[in-house]
Parts: sequence; C-alpha cells; structure tokens
Amino acid sequence: MRSTSSTTIRTRRAVRIRAAATVAAGALALSLTACGGDDDKDANGGSGSGDKETAASVTLPKLDGESLSVAAVWTGAEQKNFKQVLAEFEKRTGAKVTFVPAQDPIINFLGSKIAGGQPPDVAMLPQPGAIKQAVDKGWAKPLGAEAQAELSENYSQGWQDIGKVGGKSYGVYYKAANKSLIWYNAQVFENAGATEPKTWDDLLTTAQTVYDSGVTPFSVGGADGWTLTDWFENIYLSQAGPEKYDQLAKHEIKWTDPSVKDALTTLAEVWGKKDYVAGGAKGALQTEFPASVTQTFTGGDQPKAGMVFEGDFVQVNIGETKAKVGTDAKVFPFPAVGDTAPVVSGGDAAVILKDSKAAQALATFLASPDAATVHAKLGGYLSPNKNVDTSAYPNDVQRKMAEALLAAGDDFRFDMSDQAPQAFGGTPGKGEWKALQDFLKNPEDIAGTQAKLEADAAAAYGG
Repeated sequence: MRSTSSTTIRTRRAVRIRAAATVAAGALALSLTACGGDDDKDANGGSGSGDKETAASVTLPKLDGESLSVAAVWTGAEQKNFKQVLAEFEKRTGAKVTFVPAQDPIINFLGSKIAGGQPPDVAMLPQPGAIKQAVDKGWAKPLGAEAQAELSENYSQGWQDIGKVGGKSYGVYYKAANKSLIWYNAQVFENAGATEPKTWDDLLTTAQTVYDSGVTPFSVGGADGWTLTDWFENIYLSQAGPEKYDQLAKHEIKWTDPSVKDALTTLAEVWGKKDYVAGGAKGALQTEFPASVTQTFTGGDQPKAGMVFEGDFVQVNIGETKAKVGTDAKVFPFPAVGDTAPVVSGGDAAVILKDSKAAQALATFLASPDAATVHAKLGGYLSPNKNVDTSAYPNDVQRKMAEALLAAGDDFRFDMSDQAPQAFGGTPGKGEWKALQDFLKNPEDIAGTQAKLEADAAAAYGG
C-alpha cells in the first residue's frame, strides 16, 4: 500500500466510537450467559423463525437483462450463504449476478482486475483501510441517494461513518463480526470440571484445568495471520484501554510503546506456555482458521483442543462438524485483562467499483434489512443493520450475540489491523501478520517483535 499520513489513515474515527467498552461488554456477557441450547436449530439454518418468508420492504428497480459481478474473499459456507442473498436480489430485479472469488489482500486482487480491464462491479472490502485506498486510487464510486437513504434508516452513526471517506459514503457495512469470543468444547469442559472464565487470570486457570484433564487448551489458526492480530487486539484494548487503542490504531504512538510490551507479555502467557497450543507453534502456523475450529469440535471428548478464539463467524465452521451450537459448542466473552472486557468488531463493506443502476441497486439491497434477513436465517452471520429482526437468527446463541451487537450501539472498537494500511495490517507474510506469526514461534522475543512491528508500521503509515 502506498504511504499515507497517519492523520488521515483510516482511523475512520476508530469509528470514533465513544468511551469505554463497558456497556457493550456487560451486555455481551449477560447475553451469552443467558444463551441456552435451542437444539432444534443449528448454525447453518433450521426451523422456527428462520424459515419465515422475507417480507420485501426495499424498493428495487427492474433490471431484466442487466448483469453484474461481486468480488469477495469468502469461501466455503460463507460464500455459499452469500450467494443465496445474491439469488434473492436476482429474483427481485431480474438481474444476473456473478460471484467472483477473490484472494487476500483483496486490494491487490482488485488492482490486477482493474489493470486487466475487468473490475468487478461491486467488491466486499474487509477493512476501512481498503475502502480508503480504493477511494484514493479512484476506484470506488460514491453511494447513490437510495443506498444512502437505507443506510440512514438502518444503521447507527458509527457504522455509517466507517464507510465514509472525506465525508462521502462509499461503503455499506453489510456483515459485522464480534471478534471478542472464545468458543469451547462443552464435553471437554465438563470432563475437566472447567468453568467459563471472567478474567485473564481465570482463563489461565481454566486452561490449566483443561490441560490437566489431558486435552490441549487452545487451537490457534496461526497460518492465517489475522487470527493472531485479533488475539493481540483484544488483550491490548482491555489492558491498555480505548484511548491507547485509538492512538496505536492511528500510529500516534509507536509499537515500541510500553503498552505494547505489556500486551505481548500477556499474550506470551498462552502462546509461550508449553503444550498450551495444539501442535505447538509449528503446528499452529500450519493450521488455517477453518481447521482451527473444526479440530476443536471433532474427536469426541478427545479433540485436538478444548477452546478456540475467534468471532461469531466460527459458527459456520462448527456447522461443518457434528457439534451443535449451544450444546456441544458453547461460547464466552473474551475475558477482561484490564478493568473491562474488550469488545472488538470487524466487518465487510460493499463498495461500488463500476457505477451503474444495477450496482447501485445491489448496494441499496445490501443496506436493507431484506438482504441481511436472508443471510441471518442461514447462520454464521451478524448484521450491523439495526432493523433486522433478531428472530431471523437460527439459534439462541446467535440471537443473543446479535442483540448484544445492537445494544452496544457505537460503544465498541473496530478491528485495529483493519484500520491500518493494508501493507501493515492486511497482507499475508508481511507487516503485523508476519510479525505476530514470528512471535508465536518465539514468544520470548518481545523487544524484537516490537521493533519489527514499529519498522513495518512506520513504512506503511509513512513515517
């Protein structure tokens, strides 16, 4: 990514999301504690409210004979479910939509497509930084009046703001993620006599209890560097606090700051503990995110690990096993390292690259409750759209997470690496992803990791 001033680099106000995460964390903790089994529904869809017909509420133009393409990095069940949303758009408008599988980093993928004269009409961008870069390069087109009207009607100001660049709306945050969750194998916990932790020290105690029962505590998808940044961000937000988090996100403080040392030291209490990570560091670095989930919920009461950290979207991968969310697979909020538990969010935004009536109509549809309701019924998905009826979600666990997300309003922090220039926060084998993979391999090298992070950040942020 080209260098950009740290003042303008997409803090996207760090969503300027207000004070502490206390309110959101409390709501999340209460919500998840209240979650029951709801065994008649699973994470990939089910009975009950999830099978209701979607009532059309957004007006879309007739687009018979029109065609457009949508690029996203989604694979597997995530891609399959999104295609059902696109099919609903086709049904309502008569347009033909083609899904284009993209690769990370998606900005590089789009650059090659644009250079070849074949850009997709719409791209789903997973970082505010990527939206800013697409605008800077002249690729992204502003949203039209219809899409903006849906955003104003259906989204909190914070979610609207992170899709803006220079005061103009470019992104529809169609998909949200709660990235402050730890999922666990309920049978493993029961066999071990382990309990859900509330604090970091409690988590270490729980991990030791699981270990003593003969099961490795944690599964880590270290082959995908973004999972490692999520570990760091949750610890850093809770331990250093929201103000420091915002400063580091904007590179207003350096990665050599003592607060980063403290967070890495805390992280090493898990990553550096012998036999706490399935396969050790070497095995974790060869484990991609989907496998990190499935290996936690297969193998009966002797899986490869008892817990896996990641967002609500873990449910999609749990759905590929025999485990049922809410009974076999349970979840608790990321424990408080400091005064409050962290609430870190992520998201994917629809951005128009080829302006047309059809592209604008798709953006409008994705900003409506209609599209999100179709996807919500399929599971493994959360919408930041406040007008999606939470009864559409297919199980109690997911309904409670959706309610907590909406209750949080703007009191959360957006994923730090997603706010960074993509060269630092979103490129495989480079920047933060690579530095934390190296740290997983050698958790004793805290100073060296800080120095590498700062060197890469300075280059990416432009000083």
